[in-house]
Amino acid sequence: MLYLVPTPIGNLKDITLRAIETLKNVDLILAEDTRTSSHLLNHYQITKPISPYHQHNEHKILQHLIQQLTEGKKIALMTDAGTPGISDPAFLLVRECIKSGIKIECLPGATAFVPALVDSGIPANRFCFEGFLPLKKGRQTLLKKLAREERTMIFYESPVRLVKTLEEFAACFGEDRLCCVSRELTKMFEENKRGTLKEVASYFKEKTVKGEIVIVVAGKEN
Repeated sequence: MLYLVPTPIGNLKDITLRAIETLKNVDLILAEDTRTSSHLLNHYQITKPISPYHQHNEHKILQHLIQQLTEGKKIALMTDAGTPGISDPAFLLVRECIKSGIKIECLPGATAFVPALVDSGIPANRFCFEGFLPLKKGRQTLLKKLAREERTMIFYESPVRLVKTLEEFAACFGEDRLCCVSRELTKMFEENKRGTLKEVASYFKEKTVKGEIVIVVAGKEN
């Protein structure tokens, strides 16, 4: 059995009782960064073997993990924050488990884009999740395509690229397009800045930005 276990995106209290129970009962925990995950595990007194699983080693250890699962081991996969598979490693292992007839169970839990979307005040009945945009190849082509998107759009971005990305959005989507930038979600200094792309870009240009960031942008009006 493979368990996909969502972890808090900031506040350590945002973990389900079922997630804690699952982590205590598996044979092995796979973690994107064992140092980050150990902080959470220690907080809840979970003392199970832990191994790294990330984009740099997932191909190398895939078959070994499948063998362990086939032999009856119970393995939990967790990432640094949020739900595995959402802009984090998981897809490769899940696909191979399906091919091998191994049962998979994904627990419900924290995902950063959901609270950011709901809190934005931008329509949430129809939306598309784009995650991190490509840094170079294909970026402008994708932006031109998204300029015609009528659904609300959700992006992840790093603090160092936030202002540049907002300015690119303004140039491509129109500077009056509504948006909301959410950062440090669930933490003490959580911030949700709403306004036009021009206004929000100007606001963050004057600040030192820290934390994980979600950008929600209104779709093109039909």
